[in-house]
This record gives sequence, C-alpha cells and structure tokens, in this order.
Amino acid sequence: MSKAHLSFQHPILLSLILSTLFIHYSHGDVGTASRYGPPFLPTACFGGDASQFPSSNMFGSAGEGIWDNGAACGRQYQVRCISAAAPRTCIPGQAIQIKIVDRAQSSVSRPSTTGTSMVLSTTAFQAIANASASLINIEFQQ
Repeated sequence: MSKAHLSFQHPILLSLILSTLFIHYSHGDVGTASRYGPPFLPTACFGGDASQFPSSNMFGSAGEGIWDNGAACGRQYQVRCISAAAPRTCIPGQAIQIKIVDRAQSSVSRPSTTGTSMVLSTTAFQAIANASASLINIEFQQ
C-alpha cells in the first residue's frame, strides 16, 4: 500500500501523526515566579533548619496556589521560564529542579513580586532567566 493511498484512506491517522510532529504538549502547570535573596530561613517548612536546603541552592518558596496547607514542603518541581515582559529574558531550553523549602507569604526575605506561584532563590532564578528580571512566566511540574 502506498503512502498516498494511506493518507487518503486514513486522514485521521495522518493528521494524528502530523500533529505529534508539530505540536508541543505542555505537561505542567503555568504560573509566575519571582526571586528572593538572603536571608534564607525555611521557617514555614522546616522550623529554620538550614540543613534542609539543597547544596545546589536550587530551592524556592511556594506561593499560595501550590502551598496546599504545608503539603508543598519538600516537594521537588521541574521549572522552566517560558516568557517575560522583556524580550530575551528566558534562557532558552533551560530547566531546573527545585525543592520547596518555605511559604512565600511568610518567608523572611521578601519576593521581588508578590502573589507569584513560586519564589525562587537567586541561584535558581538566574539559571533560567536574566538576573535583571523581577517576574517571569513559568511552566512547572512536580
């Protein structure tokens, strides 16, 4: 059976194959992230126990949308920058893994922008976005 015959006989199959080649499927949630700097004290999650910080400094605080009454503490998230107000803010193709160590609303260090999905450590934020940005749009998944 020829390719031409298949494409005319099975248009649904052909469109399914083509759609998997050209469409990017999102597997995570979309939100916003800001950054914060020291002092880092995981008071809401670990009672100030600094040993809970990952040695890579790739951590963040949970915004109210993912806080889940403290269940977010210790969760690992894959995060990538997808857009920002300023062009070329995101570092293309870069994704990071962070650990939630605090609640953004109660963190000692204030986020650069309030009401975000996540507040990333300076190290984590700069791994996926330009350091001059204060707010980015992110895709994240646990």
